Amino acid sequence: TDTPAAQPATGETAPTPTPEPQTAPDFTAYDAQGNAVKLSDYFGKPLVLNFWASWCGPCKSEMPEFQKAYEEREDVQFLLVNMTSGRETQADAQALLDQEGYTFPVLFDLDADAATTYGVYALPTTYFIDAQGHLQAWAQGAIDGDTLQKGLDRILQS
Repeated sequence: TDTPAAQPATGETAPTPTPEPQTAPDFTAYDAQGNAVKLSDYFGKPLVLNFWASWCGPCKSEMPEFQKAYEEREDVQFLLVNMTSGRETQADAQALLDQEGYTFPVLFDLDADAATTYGVYALPTTYFIDAQGHLQAWAQGAIDGDTLQKGLDRILQS
């Protein structure tokens, strides 16, 4: 599987643009009820795709920004993919979501298809995908509200 061609945003204040916008690779993950869902099901609206785990401190630190943006932006789809393989369990992830009152959409990567497709080995990792399903930028590591806004601006302008 080809991983998205992009460079990490290490030490930068904005998500790194992808060299040439390319179609975001599709994957299958599962909703809380166990239904299979494809990333491409969400194309048609700008999309923020974030990979996280409940044991990841930097992931937890950025979640309030995602929740705030999710509540404020009806023109953008948020999709937080939990790395539900290895040491993470769906129960652990759901417990964190419930405890913090997060309501953004979450998918569970039960068979590591999403992580493998995107070559995600460091958490958190966030991709910004335009309404046509093209990767526009990405960031590795926790992002703050300003960085999230820069990514949103990128996918809303394309």
